[in-house]
Amino acid sequence: MNELKIINAKLITPNHIIENGAVVIANGKIIAVGKDCADMEAATVINANELYLSPGFIDMHVHGGGGHDFMDNTVNAFHEIARLHARHGTTALTPTTLSCEKEALQETILTYELADMTNHDGAQFIGLHIEGPYFAKQQRGAQDERYIRDPDPEEYKEILGGTNVIKRWSAAPELPGALDFGSYLMSQHVMPAIAHTDAIYEEVMPAFDNGYRHVTHFYSCTSGVSRRDGLRYAGVIESAYLLEDMTVEIIADGMHLPPPLLKLVYKIKGADKTALVTDAMRAAGMPPGESILGGLSNGQKVIVEDGVAKLLDRSAFAGSVATMDRLVDNMVKLADVQLTDAVKMATTTPATIMGIADKKGALLPEMDADMVIFDDDININVTIIGGRVVYRAKTFTGIIKDSKSIT
Repeated sequence: MNELKIINAKLITPNHIIENGAVVIANGKIIAVGKDCADMEAATVINANELYLSPGFIDMHVHGGGGHDFMDNTVNAFHEIARLHARHGTTALTPTTLSCEKEALQETILTYELADMTNHDGAQFIGLHIEGPYFAKQQRGAQDERYIRDPDPEEYKEILGGTNVIKRWSAAPELPGALDFGSYLMSQHVMPAIAHTDAIYEEVMPAFDNGYRHVTHFYSCTSGVSRRDGLRYAGVIESAYLLEDMTVEIIADGMHLPPPLLKLVYKIKGADKTALVTDAMRAAGMPPGESILGGLSNGQKVIVEDGVAKLLDRSAFAGSVATMDRLVDNMVKLADVQLTDAVKMATTTPATIMGIADKKGALLPEMDADMVIFDDDININVTIIGGRVVYRAKTFTGIIKDSKSIT
């Protein structure tokens, strides 16, 4: 007997939508997709009532949510963040750090390892994203200047030698030692990414050859055209547009990038090279007002207003309060992107960038059974992770047989 069957759904594939489709799940994997599998037997049946069914969203850059930050360094914080984002359609995510001292980072790594073993009811952890501390101070944004420094081989080799959970590391490629750092990351199967940078094209090109083939929160703390000694130089933004194989991620909350820039990124890079990320901090899912960016013990006070977190002096954004469902909706409504491409930017593309497209990011047989049911406004009705329903909206009216498995 198969565990779960979803019927009467609009199945979102990378290229089109299948009306009146079905998906059958067994042992946490998709075993059948399409119109022909609706008659297969299953212990639990969900009638999607003509709502959309898509792969679960993959957030490859997120710091927190629900009043918690990963750098609080508690297992409970990790789990609560995972549950919050699962309610908004995220089925897999990369917990992300901020610039800090080595000891604080090592504590976060240990907490990740502990939390990952007992994370049963929220978005899955697919690796740790280290953001900083190897940044250009002029492009630090909300990163704490006290911790920003150049790449230190002794430091990063010690960190990477003590764990295998780090899957991406963001840094400024123009810093002394950054190219060697990128090459070393690649040798350890960790993805280098360009971030918080003043690099020009002539510095991006060798960085690209040393593994820096992705740009973190594109446009945010990212260099553009500049003048040096009267001459104009292309920055990371122009370099990413010129390099076809460079991927980017965008915070499509309408604040970090307004609609014209969302449209421009999509027009030039396209859905296959652009991933949606929340970059969400602890205030995601919380009311406006004061909050803390980073850990409770050493973070910075920020203010959440106008749908975004800001430094107290309003001089810079301090992370977003977005969730993945709203980003997909914004790409459709603010950037005029087709729903199939907006979903691809939240599923297939980040899965490809993170090297997990063989098991996540698409509704195909043998893939992990991570998926979401949502309406025309991308309001999440059901979130399924590994074949288990971990979230169901109270307003969901689908017919569910044997609902004991529904939490």
